[in-house]
Amino acid sequence: MSDFPDMTGAFEIDAPAKTNLWLRVLGKREDGFHEIDTRMVCLSLRDTLFLKWRDDGRVVLRCSDPSLPTGEENLVVRAVRALERHCQKKLALSIDLEKSIPSGAGLGGGSSDAAAVLRAINQMAELNLSEEVLSGIAATIGSDIPFFVYDRPCDCRGRGELVTPVKGNQQPKRLGIFLCKPPFEIAAGWAYQRFAESAEYKGFHYLPQVCAWGEMVNHLERPVFEKFPILGDMKKWLLEQPEIHAALLSGSGSTMLAMLKNGASGESLGEKVKARYGETCWTYVGTTV
Repeated sequence: MSDFPDMTGAFEIDAPAKTNLWLRVLGKREDGFHEIDTRMVCLSLRDTLFLKWRDDGRVVLRCSDPSLPTGEENLVVRAVRALERHCQKKLALSIDLEKSIPSGAGLGGGSSDAAAVLRAINQMAELNLSEEVLSGIAATIGSDIPFFVYDRPCDCRGRGELVTPVKGNQQPKRLGIFLCKPPFEIAAGWAYQRFAESAEYKGFHYLPQVCAWGEMVNHLERPVFEKFPILGDMKKWLLEQPEIHAALLSGSGSTMLAMLKNGASGESLGEKVKARYGETCWTYVGTTV
C-alpha cells in the first residue's frame, strides 16, 4: 500500500447494501441461470469509495479488508474495464474502498461497490450516460449490479438484470431492520444450483409473511437451511422475539434479515444473538432506504 497516492480531494461515493424483500425462483433458464422475481431495496448499511484520477495509465484498488482480492478479478476493477470497453477509452484511477458490508452475506456488497464506481466515473468524466445505459454495462459483469445503478427500490426479473424502479406511491416509509450473520459465507451460485434438489427442513418457517412492503418470502431458504440449519433455527428464534415483525434469509445468505415492529429498537437483539449463537456473529441495526 505504500505506493497508494494521497486521496485528498478524491471523489467520494457511498455503496449501500441491499436486501431482497421477496425472492422467488421461477425456474432454470436455457443459459444456466435461474429466472427470478424479486424486490430489492437499499439499506442504511454502506461501503464508501474514494476515486481519484491517475496519470500513469493504471487502475489501483486498495481495500480496508485485506482478505479481499484487489486485482482484475474484483468487481470494482471489472466495472472500470466494462466502462472502458463501452466508451473505448482508457481510464486510470486510484480507488480506495472502505468496507462495512460483510462479504458472502447476501447483502450485495461487491455488486454495490461495482455500481458505485460506474456511477462515480460517469460523473467524474462527465460521460452523461443514462441509468439505462449504465445498467446495461453493469449487466455484463453481474446480475445484481444493474439494481444498484438505480439506487432506489426496484423489482428485478430475468436473472436480476431486468430492473423496474418501484413507483413512489408504492413505497412505504422506511422500515427498521435488524441483521445478523454467523461467521461463514454462502456463494449465491451454490444456493441456486442446489435449489431444484433441495427440500424443506422440518420445523423451520418457509411460508410468506405479510409486511408493509408486501409478502416477504425467499425460495433460497430451502437449499440454504438444508445445508446450514443454524440459519433456519436463527429465523425461528428471531420470529419469537417481541421486537420482530417478520424475518427471512437475505438473498442467498448467510445474513438473516428481521423487520422491526413500529417503534421497536433492535439494539438489545445484538447481545441476545451473541449470547445464543456466539460472539463471532455479526449484527447491525438500521433501516431500509
